[in-house]
Amino acid sequence: MSQITASKATEGGSMRSYTTGFIVSIGLTIAAYLLVSQNILTGWGLVYAILGLAVIQLFAQLFFFLHLGRGPNRKWNFVTLILMLIIVFIVVAGSLWIMHNLNYHMSPQQMNLYMRQQDGGI
Repeated sequence: MSQITASKATEGGSMRSYTTGFIVSIGLTIAAYLLVSQNILTGWGLVYAILGLAVIQLFAQLFFFLHLGRGPNRKWNFVTLILMLIIVFIVVAGSLWIMHNLNYHMSPQQMNLYMRQQDGGI
């Protein structure tokens, strides 16, 4: 019984690991909030700072909560993560491409007809 408990503790996280991850996540969220609410940065500097904090929080959550860098299947977990990122990129990029082309190829008459239909005019 103690071997099962010990192996689960090494595969999963400890209370200390979860608490550390929670504190890091809250700290990064508060930092992003303060950047916006206190007008510390503006314009593209603010955008880049928030994106940077978001990426740091992504890796913190992958490490502390999903245990990406730990466990016996580290290689397969990383491969799965990369595949998931590729699929999400394809779906998002494809959706944006389709929406752009639909908007670009719509004639002004089609646009006016669509807007009248949405307003209930037809």
